Formats: sequence, C-alpha cells, structure tokens
Amino acid sequence: MKHFIIYSIILLSSMQITAQEKEEIFYADPTMYVEGGKYYLTGTGGSRGGPSGFSVLESKDLKTWTLPSVANDSVYMILTKGDRTYGERGFWAPQIFKENKTYYITYTANEQTVLARSKSLLGPYEQKEVGPIDGSTKNIDSYIFKDDDGKFYLYHVRFNKGNYLWVAEFNMEKGVIKPETLKKCFDQTEPWEATPNYESSPIMEGPTVIKLKDKYYLFYSANHFMNIDYSVGYAVADSPYGPWVKQKDSPIIHRSNVGENGSGHGDLFEGLDGQLYYVYHIHFGKEKVSPRRTRIVPVAKMWDAEAGHYKFSIKEDEVIVPVIE
Repeated sequence: MKHFIIYSIILLSSMQITAQEKEEIFYADPTMYVEGGKYYLTGTGGSRGGPSGFSVLESKDLKTWTLPSVANDSVYMILTKGDRTYGERGFWAPQIFKENKTYYITYTANEQTVLARSKSLLGPYEQKEVGPIDGSTKNIDSYIFKDDDGKFYLYHVRFNKGNYLWVAEFNMEKGVIKPETLKKCFDQTEPWEATPNYESSPIMEGPTVIKLKDKYYLFYSANHFMNIDYSVGYAVADSPYGPWVKQKDSPIIHRSNVGENGSGHGDLFEGLDGQLYYVYHIHFGKEKVSPRRTRIVPVAKMWDAEAGHYKFSIKEDEVIVPVIE
C-alpha cells in the first residue's frame, strides 16, 4: 500500500507537470512569419503576459511552440512600448515581413497604424522617427502587400460610422502612404457580414492580400469581434485597388465549420510543407470572449476555370490547437 501511495503521488505530480508544460496560446489577431525552417507567431496579447508590445513564439511543426532559443525570460518581446516605438496603449494586429536585408513590423497602437524596423527577425523593432504611418485620422489593422512590380500597398481599416477596409500605395522607405491613391475597398453588402447575434455598426477588418495567376485575393473578417459569427471571407480583383468581387462561398472560416465561436482576424501563409494555412483567433469559450485563443487551419485552393480564379476552402477536420511546451 505504501509503495502504491508513493507511486500514485509520483504519477499525479508527473501529470500535473505535463499539464503545466502544455498550455494553449492566447494571441488574438495572430500573424505568422516563416523563415529558416521555423514558424514565428505573434499577435495581440499573449499567453504569458509581459509588457505592452508584441511577444513571439517559434515552432517547427505548427503544433508545439516555445520561446525563441535566445530568450532568457518567460516572455520574449520583439517590440516593447517606449523602446523607440510609437504608442502607449492598444498594441494590436501585427504583421512581420522582410524587404532586402531589413525586417519590418506593422501594427496598431493608439488606434493608429505604425511601421517599425529591425536588422533581426527577433527584433527589437524600432523607429528612427517615432510616429504613426498616417496621423491624419484613426486607422487600424495594417497589412502591407508587395506587388510583382515592386510597388507596396497598405491595406488597413478606417472609421466612418463603422470599420471599412481601405488601400493606398505605400512608400516603404519613408513609411507613409501616397494620399492621392487612397481608395475604399468595399461596403458591407453580404448577410454573413452583419448577423444579429451582436448588434454593431458595419465592421470589416483584419485584411490579408495574396496574388495568384494575376488575380488579387483579399481575405478579411466581418462582424464585431464579440459576435459569435465573427468570421473570414474573401474577395477577388484584377488590381490591388479592386474593384473587389466578394465570393459567394464566403465565409470560409466560421463557427459552423470550425466548431468554435468568433473565428476570425488572422493571416494566410504558406507552410514549410507547401500547404496554405490560416492562423486566426476564437472566443475563449461559449460564455466568454477574452482572452481569445489561437487556432491554425489548412486551406485548400482549387482553380475555377469558369470564374477564372481560385476558390478557397478549409480542411475543417484538421484544425490545429497550438500549445506552448
């Protein structure tokens, strides 16, 4: 009996350690960067606290995540409030990308879009001149897209009795938009973009843009983030400015196919295996929105010869629940 009790205590302790070692990731508005055989994940908030800004995790398989190998604390910050960066509050929705030998992060703070840079993927990301991209009005949820001709475009949200997606040509060197190119992408038009489960002004946000076979694909989220029907759809165009044709098979990510409420606002990326994935957040649970949990789902694309562009869907039975080791 004594040996059984000792064994039981050891087994219970082992189970507790295992549970503690495996914890879910709580990045909202997540984004993914892939380089050197690894994935790098960041987003709004995080599961281990830390100062205001953006922390990062790394993985080789999308399933288990750790702090970067250079980390010597419980959280690794790639951008921190006050460290030659703009913003005192509301650090949201980052995107990491690389141009030549410089890494960039665009993000939201103080309800302004911001651009910071670093010589290292893991930062620290800083600004030479601290300030927002366009301080003339509130704008959030930035995504920078580079076209084949070398031009950059800033997709983002502007407020006008709701959240609407806009695009403008972007001067990467100066970190500013070309105001004369500013154009609204579209209005709220589809039933799925405004369900009655949470009443709100029109909201379309969280853009990601890719280009395939001379067509532009804009993935976005609609509904208020507190709505259980927060979800992801897409539109297609022949130009970075549109006109955008919303696809009738939208939303492609929704509680009806992934099985979890508030599924949206993420990033489309190509995995190390050549597979497309979408990383997104969901509500904490059926009765609680925050902190929002992170999810990853494989995305399938199929050429539609009649439409002359790709159609997208998700592999709903293969949703990944990423965890921290």
